[in-house]
Formats: sequence, C-alpha cells, structure tokens
Amino acid sequence: MGMSAWVSIQYATHLPCLMEALERTNGDVLELGNGVFSTPYLHWYCHRKKRYLLTIESDPKWSWFCKQYYNDSQHQHLLCENWDSAKEAISKPWDVVLVDHSPSERRVKEIAILKDLVKYIVVHDAEPEKDREYHYSTIYPLFKYKYLFTEVKHNVVVLSNLVDLKDFSIYGN
Repeated sequence: MGMSAWVSIQYATHLPCLMEALERTNGDVLELGNGVFSTPYLHWYCHRKKRYLLTIESDPKWSWFCKQYYNDSQHQHLLCENWDSAKEAISKPWDVVLVDHSPSERRVKEIAILKDLVKYIVVHDAEPEKDREYHYSTIYPLFKYKYLFTEVKHNVVVLSNLVDLKDFSIYGN
C-alpha cells in the first residue's frame, strides 16, 4: 500500500460511529463538509434506505466534485459561501449529522445550532490535543449525552440531547 493510502485512511475514523448512528435511525441526514469517505458512504446508504441527505460544503471545488458523482433526488448538495449563510438550511430536525467541515473553528458554531435538533451528532477530530484548533470542549457542556470513540488516531465524539448514549457502541448491542 502506498504512503498516500496510509495517510488518507486515517481520515475515515468517523465511519464506525456514523454507521452505528445511521443504523439506529431512519430519518434525514446532514453532512457538513464533503469527504472522500463520508460522502460516498452516506450517498449510497441513504440511496438504498430511501433517506434524504443534504451535503453542505464551502469549497466550490469539493462541492462540484462530489456533486458530479453523488447526486440524486434523495441527495441534495448546497454550496455555501460562508457557514452563516447555511444556518437556515441546517436549522431543522435531523436524525444524524456528520460534522467534518472547514474551517475548523466553525464546527462548534454549527454544533451549537444543532444541539436540540439532532438525535446523533457525529463529530470528527475530537482528540484532546486538537481542542486548541476545534474548541470542542466549549460545546460539550451543552449536551446531556456524549460518547467518545478513542480507539483510533483521529477520535470521534457523538453528542446528543435527544437520545441517551449509554448503550451507543460501534460493536453493536
């Protein structure tokens, strides 16, 4: 396996938590930030299950690229010039939201907007040493429930105010 594959695969660490959250729900899904792992997975999962998926991206090149390959009547794409302009689109109930967008300091703002609207908020890059960049510790007090997946280099946190996460596990129940 080439070095680029080793470097890239470390960015798929959110998939186990995302898969578990999707299996526990059947409603709408929001993806904040396109990704080479999350967008194809979410697209085909939602397509197969006939679930609505909205992907929002601020980078025109990323948005265009993903829209070319992963686009149908159940999967909509929204290009936003800045994340403040996406507030209206995201401010609704969702079953699952993946937070993995840029710039990194914006993530806590969207999480705060979604805190009482979403069953499962799956947040990538949650390792403590990244808190200076992402500031997740500032939004943790806003949530009743938190599940931290630390068995991977790039930690993942699942947050909710609507669903108790005490039995949330990537290993099934």
